[in-house]
Amino acid sequence: MNTIKSLSVDLGDHSYPIHIGQDLLGKPELLTDYITGQQVLVVSNETVAPLYLDKTLSGLKNYQCETVILPDGEQYKTLDTVGLIYDALLKNRFDRQCTLIALGGGVVGDITGFAAATYQRGVNFIQIPTTLLAQVDSSVGGKTGVNHPLGKNMIGAFHQPQCVLIDTDTLNTLEDKELSAGLAEIIKYGLIRDPELFDWLEQHIPALLEKDPADLAYAIERSCQNKADVVAADEKETGQRALLNLGHTFGHAIEAGMGYGAWLHGEAVGTGMLMAADLSLRHGWITQEQMLRIKTILTLAKLPINTPPELDAEKFMNLMAVDKKVLAGKIRLILLNNIGESLISDNYKPDLLSDTLNEFHRAANSH
Repeated sequence: MNTIKSLSVDLGDHSYPIHIGQDLLGKPELLTDYITGQQVLVVSNETVAPLYLDKTLSGLKNYQCETVILPDGEQYKTLDTVGLIYDALLKNRFDRQCTLIALGGGVVGDITGFAAATYQRGVNFIQIPTTLLAQVDSSVGGKTGVNHPLGKNMIGAFHQPQCVLIDTDTLNTLEDKELSAGLAEIIKYGLIRDPELFDWLEQHIPALLEKDPADLAYAIERSCQNKADVVAADEKETGQRALLNLGHTFGHAIEAGMGYGAWLHGEAVGTGMLMAADLSLRHGWITQEQMLRIKTILTLAKLPINTPPELDAEKFMNLMAVDKKVLAGKIRLILLNNIGESLISDNYKPDLLSDTLNEFHRAANSH
């Protein structure tokens, strides 16, 4: 059963396909169809390159091909690291027809995309995401960028790829912790807009943790379709695309507060979604039973449900204030009306937000 599922991200003249299937790295024509020019730079990292770089390069023998291997980890998602890519492009005299290929997880994809967006004011790039989180979220939608010590993803550009190639076989080498981090983003789609997916996940999380190929393929395809639909409706996040950030304002605060890389992005988002659910519950927008379902599924997916004990409410608020979703000094949060129904809110009650932050801090310190 080696079928390729293909979806489209419909964005007019820069629409592109997402191909999902097994052994896609063994089908070089899927790559070469989207390469412009003769110059290709493959960007990977120290973890992924030994596993999948040779297979990727074997299909690119007819091109002038160079590689850049980045250090692995969120802490390297910086402008300094982007500089390594610029160095390789300039040293090898890459022109405006060149194509960059991002082979790795979300960090590699974000950095490579940002380099592609800014080299000679924009060149083509292709995403080959190798982690579950990157496959279901960060590789789709054209958000690229790097972190700043004061805030996550505050420096970046919207730059859509030519295509996204999701080879599900790359998940065979993924660590359990990274798999759980990816599940957080799949659960997110269920919470914000796809209640049927949430119901399905409640039954299938154990099979996903066991890397069941059919279940993984279904979860990835369903997630990508959700993301593609949202991005097609709101490419530059002027409105509804912000719903994709459920849990992210809380999660980014955890990542920045603990030092990038201490928590995986998906782990921080998982806890952040529970915090968003708690605040929604305090407003009376979701029920206690729905809150319990959310907590149960996150626990089942082996995601953390407690905040770091070091981050008290005041520290949390200060970190949340440095976020792309702050408008006119007010933190906009994505909250829930139901499982499968979300809203963008800046009229939540500040005292209830304080209650949520204080309760999570108290719980984290009682363990």
